[in-house]
Amino acid sequence: MRAVLWCNGSPPPTMVIDSVITNGVPVFGVDGGADIAEELGIEVTEVLGDLDSAIVERWGGRSLELPGQTTSDLAKSLVLLIERGAKEIDVVGIDGGEADHVLANWAAMLDAPAGAIIRMHHESRITTRVHPEEGEFFLEIGIGESFSIFALEPGKVWISGAKWEMDGEFLAFSSRGLHNEGNGGTVSIRGEGVLAVISGC
Repeated sequence: MRAVLWCNGSPPPTMVIDSVITNGVPVFGVDGGADIAEELGIEVTEVLGDLDSAIVERWGGRSLELPGQTTSDLAKSLVLLIERGAKEIDVVGIDGGEADHVLANWAAMLDAPAGAIIRMHHESRITTRVHPEEGEFFLEIGIGESFSIFALEPGKVWISGAKWEMDGEFLAFSSRGLHNEGNGGTVSIRGEGVLAVISGC
């Protein structure tokens, strides 16, 4: 099962919407993101979150309150969809807003358990979560095409098929993984901790 989470950030470009929204794939609004999606003509299956910014009256019985303030609405929504059996989750509407919310979106990938591929769609890039319990992640990267890897958890990292490879070297959250390049083939990535891989759309 694939699902889409629509967050309460800046509306995504039409190109992103067209690439993510397809027939038969349910769209879930993360709190006020549901209102943004509906205003753009997107059918929303259910609204998730603490419901402090969504217009709850608009949604009738299609809202589910996720209480608790120890994690973000996005983190709680990711956990819920994985528990419901989602194997792929595409997240849109994550750009814009305050800096702390932008960083918290990345942190939500760390909060979410293993079991699903999580992709966060930006205007011209995609952030993919690589979880150690899910094995190697493979990415097709053209010659000279850039990608970046950030360790959301510190640990050893393995990268092969790229201009700058790593063979079990320790990587913490830092700028070291910024702007690696492909060699025109498959790049293999895995780590002891959760990684965020940013690549082109």
